[in-house]
Amino acid sequence: MAFLGGACDSAPPDLREWKAGDHDRVEQPSGQAARPSRLSPAPSSSAAANPTVTLVEVTWRNQCASCHGPIGRGDGPQGPMVHATNLTLAEWQSKVTDEQIAEAIRNGKNRMPKFDFPPEVIAGLVARIRVAKGR
Repeated sequence: MAFLGGACDSAPPDLREWKAGDHDRVEQPSGQAARPSRLSPAPSSSAAANPTVTLVEVTWRNQCASCHGPIGRGDGPQGPMVHATNLTLAEWQSKVTDEQIAEAIRNGKNRMPKFDFPPEVIAGLVARIRVAKGR
């Protein structure tokens, strides 16, 4: 019994802190990291350099795309039902300021619920919407 109790006090030899880069690689038995699998999407250089970009994209995909679609045209699966705005239209983009877009995200508008995102995520979503203009 004493043998089993002593084993719980020591950490396994291969235990190390997880890092985001570990997600796309496979550990070899020797402890060397292998190249990412072909099935894993290659991380974009901007996302790898700036985790906020990745967070904004994940937030868009999980919270916005169901209504506004992958690019912002209002063509998500729920878009027609809620009459989602086509955020890519130059006419719409010229009518709203960045602060108005941010306010709509924070407080909701019409059928869109309010979202309590960190300021840098809201700023990233606004920038993402502006880039979608005319796509």
